[in-house]
Amino acid sequence: MKIWNIEIYLLDEAGNEKPASCFTKAVYNLHPSFANPVQTFHEPPFRCENEGWGEFDMTIDLYTTEKGGKNTLTHDLNFAKGRYEAKHVVTFKNPSAALINILRESGPVPGDENGAKRKGEKVPRKKTINSVDMEKLADGLVKLGEDDLLQVVQMIHDNKSDETYTKNDIEQGEFHVDLYTLPDTLVKMLWDFVQSNSRS
Repeated sequence: MKIWNIEIYLLDEAGNEKPASCFTKAVYNLHPSFANPVQTFHEPPFRCENEGWGEFDMTIDLYTTEKGGKNTLTHDLNFAKGRYEAKHVVTFKNPSAALINILRESGPVPGDENGAKRKGEKVPRKKTINSVDMEKLADGLVKLGEDDLLQVVQMIHDNKSDETYTKNDIEQGEFHVDLYTLPDTLVKMLWDFVQSNSRS
């Protein structure tokens, strides 16, 4: 008989272990011969410890905070080595802002290279760009009708630069853009569009 345990961690860019706090629970589906084959843990590192004699494939269901849903990993429990690591890539569909911030603690998340700011990084905000009052532009965009907004989203997609930060939350029906990351020419285009389409 062998006593074995499994723990779950996130790895940062350098390969260091970080608490897997993006998950709210881990459910281990062990071999049916166990007296308690389904075991649930709610705190990182979600340590599952058991005693047994055989090797087997198990699945581990990882549940994320909020709407991220469930990710299932397949794990081969074997005793070839006294200790071993298995690395898995986990993809989150439509992660919330809170979940993205938790994930960011272990390193950049997809989209960060698209202009997202790291925590605590201050970017100076100019009040006007190309003689456009940015607050008035933001105000005007919010007041546009649905058809006009669809045109704005298309304009941004067609004219954005590598620095432009956008996020499309299809599930919520929301489109996010950081106006300060738009090229000056696009700021002017949007301003002209808002001026000619603004509702009185």
